[in-house]
Amino acid sequence: MSEVEEIAAAALYLASDDSAFITASDLAIDGGISGIHGDN
Repeated sequence: MSEVEEIAAAALYLASDDSAFITASDLAIDGGISGIHGDN
């Protein structure tokens, strides 16, 4: 499970200028579960 801080950090990143070139991407914020079990 993700922690509140991890979700907040992702939201802040996406709202920042650093993410200006991020398009059509899935950002999995799941505590690493998709890395173990895949995206299904």
